Amino acid sequence: QVQLVQSGGGLVQAGGSLRLSCASSGRTFSSYSMGWFRQAPGKEREFAAAISWIGDITYYSDSVKGRFTISRDNAKNTVYLQMNLLKPEDTAVYYCAAGYRRTYYYNRESTYDSWGQGTQVTVSS
Repeated sequence: QVQLVQSGGGLVQAGGSLRLSCASSGRTFSSYSMGWFRQAPGKEREFAAAISWIGDITYYSDSVKGRFTISRDNAKNTVYLQMNLLKPEDTAVYYCAAGYRRTYYYNRESTYDSWGQGTQVTVSS
C-alpha cells in the first residue's frame, strides 16, 4: 500500500474550474492505477475517473465525461483531476485511490488498495 495525500478543492461558482492533486509516497507510483471517486451528502461514494498504470488509459463516468480530465506525473508521484465547467451537482468530497497493477474494474472501489483523506469541493449556483 501507499500513502496518498490530497490537495486542492474548495469553493467555486458554477462554470468554474478546480484542480485536485493526489501525491503518493513510495517509489512504485508508476505501477499503480489511480482513480478518483466522490461522495455527495447523503449519497454513496461513486466513481468519477481513473487512469491505468499501463498506457495511461483514462476512464470517466458519464456524469463527468467531457468536463473532467485525469492525468498523472510519475516523476512527481502525483495524479491530478482537472475539473472544468463545474456544476452544483459536482459538490462532494473527492477521494483519490490507488490500485497496484490493476487492469480492470476501474469504477469499483474494491479495485483500489489505498485511499486519500478526501477533499471538499463545493460548487455554488
